[in-house]
Amino acid sequence: MISYTETNNIAYVTLSRPEKQNALSVDMFVGLDNAIKTISKNKAIRAVVIQGEGAHFCAGLDVKSVLKKPTGILKLLRKWLPGNANLVQRVVLGWQSLPVPVIARITGNCLGGGCHIALGADIRLADNSAQFAIMEAKWGLCPDMGASLLLPASMNKDKALMMTIHAQRIDAQSALKDGLISELCDDIDTRLDQLLCQFSNRSPDAIAAIKKVYNQAYNQPSRKLLWLETWSQIKLLVANNTKIAMSNASSTEQQPYQPRKKW
Repeated sequence: MISYTETNNIAYVTLSRPEKQNALSVDMFVGLDNAIKTISKNKAIRAVVIQGEGAHFCAGLDVKSVLKKPTGILKLLRKWLPGNANLVQRVVLGWQSLPVPVIARITGNCLGGGCHIALGADIRLADNSAQFAIMEAKWGLCPDMGASLLLPASMNKDKALMMTIHAQRIDAQSALKDGLISELCDDIDTRLDQLLCQFSNRSPDAIAAIKKVYNQAYNQPSRKLLWLETWSQIKLLVANNTKIAMSNASSTEQQPYQPRKKW
């Protein structure tokens, strides 16, 4: 369900589950992780394009698919050391570790986990059909895919808080205004081709050096934040208010929340 191809030294990583709007299964997380590893070993690659097959980039996590096997959640969240990135964090932050430009080509829905994956790209191109949302708060959870390291480089704190707490969709115009995307394109494929051509005409060593320097300048220290994301999510997964939030999200009858725990 992850298609990987190379054309003219450009790696194309495609979320290929169009009948589900490319919603993420455990196998797709593994496929994305493997694609990042494959690209990291190929010094001939000059740029990477992440895209969705069909009209949508990605509708987020396929919860039913993940919950079919009890080991699914464990596979996504487990880590050997607290500060290490787990699988869901690697498929976001892994693009940052590549010494080449990574472009997310975004059309249609770019929601939840799909939005996090797009945040991992260096450049986000979107057309007018694109809609964005970070959805975890709707279910009583917190974002835990590494976005805490990346959002400060793109969005002001107030905009990031509003987007993550509201858990509501925003359109492409709002995403551009808030700094979530790099460019809003009338013809996304023409603009993508222009960028890929420009990158191919630059020294690969210069690009690698520039990306390394700017990653250091813009990104937060990672290990403490990665553990805080995962530990917060674990605490929320067993909290009573999370059960209430999940019930409220799928029902017209809204239950009152209990007093919050000490955080």
